[in-house]
Amino acid sequence: MNILFNILILGIIFTPLFGFILITFVKKTDFNALRIIANLTGIITFIEAIILLIFYNKLLCLFQYVFVFNWLNYTQLYFTFGFDSFSLIFIVLSAFINCCCFLACWNNYLKGESKLFYQSFLIQEVILHLVFSVMDILLFYVFFESVLITMFIIIGIFGSRERKVRASYMFFIYTLLGSVLMMLSILFIYFYVGTTDYLSLLTVDFSHNLQKILWLTFFFSFAVKVPMLPFHIWLPEAHVEAPTVGSVILAGILLKLGTYGFLRFSLPLFPYASIYFTPLVYTIAIIGLIYSSLTAIRQTDIKRIVAYSSIAHMNLIMIGLFSLEFAGIEGSIVQMISHGLVSGGLFLLVGVLYDRYHTRLIKYYGGVVQVMPIFVTIFLVFTLANMAFPTSSSFVGEFLIFMGTFNSNMIIGFFATTGMLLGGVYSLWLFNRVCYGNINLHYIHFLKDMYSHEFFIFIILLFVIMLIGIYPVFLTKILDIFSGNILLLIINNI
Repeated sequence: MNILFNILILGIIFTPLFGFILITFVKKTDFNALRIIANLTGIITFIEAIILLIFYNKLLCLFQYVFVFNWLNYTQLYFTFGFDSFSLIFIVLSAFINCCCFLACWNNYLKGESKLFYQSFLIQEVILHLVFSVMDILLFYVFFESVLITMFIIIGIFGSRERKVRASYMFFIYTLLGSVLMMLSILFIYFYVGTTDYLSLLTVDFSHNLQKILWLTFFFSFAVKVPMLPFHIWLPEAHVEAPTVGSVILAGILLKLGTYGFLRFSLPLFPYASIYFTPLVYTIAIIGLIYSSLTAIRQTDIKRIVAYSSIAHMNLIMIGLFSLEFAGIEGSIVQMISHGLVSGGLFLLVGVLYDRYHTRLIKYYGGVVQVMPIFVTIFLVFTLANMAFPTSSSFVGEFLIFMGTFNSNMIIGFFATTGMLLGGVYSLWLFNRVCYGNINLHYIHFLKDMYSHEFFIFIILLFVIMLIGIYPVFLTKILDIFSGNILLLIINNI
């Protein structure tokens, strides 16, 4: 059994890498072979992740399936990676969303550059799985920043509009500069403690003043990825210019790297500073939540509305994390997963419209229900899920976040709920303007409603969203030990 687990662990990392190598030897013009290899690679990786999650011991708070390699003989730097419930859940989410992205490109020839596109996505999947499994903060930083390279290629080359190069540079520069201070702090930690091993650092008692300095340097890096105000400017631009599946992976996984970093490193390593700076996080998150919701209402591009919606939801997640309550932390993790599914589905729906009518400006739409009734039905369900309608996964996540936030600070809870009420405004207004009203015959034609592979993607996404919304226990059971352990680490190290 241990041999099987070792094969599965290595498979999660090396299966996408093997797919990348196979694609390298396929002709650039053989689109059929390229898409088959990419889809099979994604499915196999997802199955491996699911098997590991099924056999994961949910009663242990320790890391499981740990691998340790000596990285440099004359240093205390080791290549260590392993899984706990938190990291394994996000590896499953990453593998699942990549499967959806590969399938969504089934009929898309990607301007004749399918080979580079699939290679970029497969390498990105390898890097993401390493980010979620590495147990060394120096190597975490390496993989954390390596994601920029593949996303830079995806936006800059496969973007849909003229400003794609500008958007890719903005994404790259914003996120890279935000991480410079974290790199300096990691080097300081290495010389101060003598190691960058995560488990070893959990036992180190940093002084209160040192915690404040280190927390701030990590904060700037993770806040850009979330994104929090005023570091959010790159996100709407990147979403609008990225290809559809680029937006899906950006919203579904890459935005979670920031909140993952806060929960994995900032809270347990610097508990005193996390409590000290909680008012700062609350203030920025509340302003970001309300500002992005109001900004979404006045947008004319469908993708920009969904992008600002993502900023609002990610700031709500930050409020839940820093409530420092069990319900708030667990609700934030559930909401991270839910946002990856719901927001990814919304971007895919926008992509369906763009493929048919080659515009994302709302003024050109209207009466879509008359020509695409199946699409509109699915769009309605995803819109309700984005509003945290009961029986959706977002309802579970937001309910737990509000429960934890009201227990921690009722004023912040009031502003958080008020901000999310605005989500119903821009969500329903977007749906109404696109789907109902008089049909614009100059732009809206009777084209194919929904292809079979598109319908399959949305049905699978909705099944998972509804499953979490109706029976969340199967997910919260996996996360209970981790959420409780984070609180214990904070309490014991203050």
